[in-house]
Amino acid sequence: MLKGNRLVKARKRKGLTQSELGTLVGVGKSAICCYEKETRNPTLETIIEFMHILGVSADYLLGTDNIIQIEANEKQEYRTMTKEEVMFIDELRKDKLVYEILFEDPKRGSDLVKKRIG
Repeated sequence: MLKGNRLVKARKRKGLTQSELGTLVGVGKSAICCYEKETRNPTLETIIEFMHILGVSADYLLGTDNIIQIEANEKQEYRTMTKEEVMFIDELRKDKLVYEILFEDPKRGSDLVKKRIG
């Protein structure tokens, strides 16, 4: 699924309104609004148009800019992480105690964060 917040950022960096971007890719303003809210997915052709018009990669628009390899139980898996997720983990690493608490037991760490947030 296209990351709506990334489409918004790329569109605004180019100084385009939703209507203007829609005209350039051949869809209406309402379609751009739906893509940005992630209630509708663009076609592959539209994603390619976004890439050319906005000067970004499909990986950026889809949030798959970073691929990580996970090795567990002798089985290798690959997952994607957004730059924002990588930045979040980098920030956590700056506080060694918090990092160790959250990653020692990821389920418990997640529960602690959820409890603290509300």
